[in-house]
Amino acid sequence: MSVEQRWLKAAYHGSRWLTPLYPLGFLYRYLMMWRNTRYHTGKKPVFKAGVPVIVVGNITLGGTGKSPLVAWLVNWLRTQGWSPGIITRGYGGKASHYPLEVTALTDPAQSGDEPLMLVQQTSCPVVADPHRARGVKTLVDKGCDIIVSDDGLQHLALGRDIELVVIDGARGLGNGWCLPAGPLRESPSRLAQVDAVIINGEQCCPLPVEGIAMQLAPLSWRRMRDGQRVPITPLPFVPPVNAVAGIGHPERFFNTLRSLGVDGEMRPLADHQRFDDQTFRFSHQRPVVMTAKDAVKCQAFAPPDSWVLEVEALLPPEFEHWLAAKLSALSKKGYTDG
Repeated sequence: MSVEQRWLKAAYHGSRWLTPLYPLGFLYRYLMMWRNTRYHTGKKPVFKAGVPVIVVGNITLGGTGKSPLVAWLVNWLRTQGWSPGIITRGYGGKASHYPLEVTALTDPAQSGDEPLMLVQQTSCPVVADPHRARGVKTLVDKGCDIIVSDDGLQHLALGRDIELVVIDGARGLGNGWCLPAGPLRESPSRLAQVDAVIINGEQCCPLPVEGIAMQLAPLSWRRMRDGQRVPITPLPFVPPVNAVAGIGHPERFFNTLRSLGVDGEMRPLADHQRFDDQTFRFSHQRPVVMTAKDAVKCQAFAPPDSWVLEVEALLPPEFEHWLAAKLSALSKKGYTDG
């Protein structure tokens, strides 16, 4: 288990060895509140895109399910007549220039894994740029009339019209402390300021606000060597398998596999970890199963019998109605919808 994984486990399960870090957690929380106030009072500039901006973010470290919600959003927005674009920092990638317009053929070493995955899943314009305002300008110039920001809740230099926060239902807010004493990027009070809190999976921990339930449902299996998609059942391979997951919360993926009757050796990796031939060295030669986020990093060298579990976000109709009403109100404010 890596140092990062050990720390996350401690932060979400209340380990005592984090106690000496509590004063730093207080300091971090104060600095974040001071920083936010400077943006809200106009002391620091905020870029206005001229089109609606929806930010999908979180206040915790570790995976919560933001990217599936982003994919759901852009697909839903297109059904409503919008032309969405996705802006992302491109975490884990290092491009020779920015903004980087991500395509299905972009090297994940340049774009990062999540931007490439989103392009492959949605065929939506995606731009990676640590300077999100610059990337948004590129998307607007390409004809996008609404922007979805994958992450960026704390990137207040980009103006936004709707803020959606995703919380992992199983882990909640962990020990409730800010970095480095806990997993929080901001105070829990921030949840009362956003437009909606989306709870991914069954809610096992109390939250200070009401949330909207989201489920990640298995959609299909994709064979990596040729891209063929097959239904979830019957299984296209014979368990046991070798499973890898380089995501923020690997155990969620492994639990999904177990719910589908897939067992075997489950190998958790660090979030955004780079893959190489060593990643697939297991004690037994078996079918390999991974997430879509991981698959973009190893298309060229994954074992021949490798499979990707594709998932989709499911949200209640009430959320769709609420979001449609919010966008309609924005249009009346001066934005032009699709």
